[in-house]
Amino acid sequence: MKIEHVAIWVKDLEAMRKFYETYFNGKANEKYHNKVKEFESYFLTFDGGARLEIMRKAGIDQPDRDDRIGWAHIAVSLGSREAVDELTERLQHDGYRLVNGPRVTGDGYYESVIEDPEGNLLELTV
Repeated sequence: MKIEHVAIWVKDLEAMRKFYETYFNGKANEKYHNKVKEFESYFLTFDGGARLEIMRKAGIDQPDRDDRIGWAHIAVSLGSREAVDELTERLQHDGYRLVNGPRVTGDGYYESVIEDPEGNLLELTV
């Protein structure tokens, strides 16, 4: 099995595209826009073939009225502890919130956890 892509609803499509391009070397396709459904999206492709779809639709910025259970975070393998440390420091310097780390977790991962511009958790790991 291969996961083809992961999708996430966002409030600010362009800010989120720029974030994933800038810090994770994502390459965005041309923006898709369905005017009738007031929906727009980008697919971002990363080194190694992973893809993330960022999506926005009219009304998505309204408060969520339902309690939900779902994805907790997206983990990004950077290849080394040094790369985790460097990107963590860069993101903090640029104003992104560090949730924890870098550290070795109880299950042996070396990681840090940061928030993207909309508060979604990104686990940076080896």
